[in-house]
Amino acid sequence: MPTYTVTVANLSLSPQHKSQIAEAITAAHNAQTRAPRFFAQVLFSAANEGDHFVGGRVNTAPQVYVHGLVREGRNVEIKQALMSQMLQEIAQIVDITAEDVWIYLQDIPATQMIEFGRFLPAPGEEAEWEKGMSPGKRATLSNQPHY
Repeated sequence: MPTYTVTVANLSLSPQHKSQIAEAITAAHNAQTRAPRFFAQVLFSAANEGDHFVGGRVNTAPQVYVHGLVREGRNVEIKQALMSQMLQEIAQIVDITAEDVWIYLQDIPATQMIEFGRFLPAPGEEAEWEKGMSPGKRATLSNQPHY
């Protein structure tokens, strides 16, 4: 956790754009929450032409929609700083206005999430939780900075 789903409408993301957006989201989440980078996962999808509506009408403008599922326990300032950082970077990466990037964060209790085979820790308890991972799993993640 967190899991960010990035959905685009009326624009196509290149593999480089996807990589840059995934890095921007991961870096923002790490910088603002101090959670390990390996927790962040980013999934991409695209709405087909005619499948995205705003106000009951088909949207024809380029749009990036980010829905983040994050562990509860962080204050409003942290969440808004996280969203603001992602907003600016995503708009720059895909060269659209900030008005066309929408971001929603949804809190979920850590007790209602399992990753790496175990319930997630409360924010701030990641280092101790990580010690419970198998050596093999930790080794696969060791090439990523944690904090």
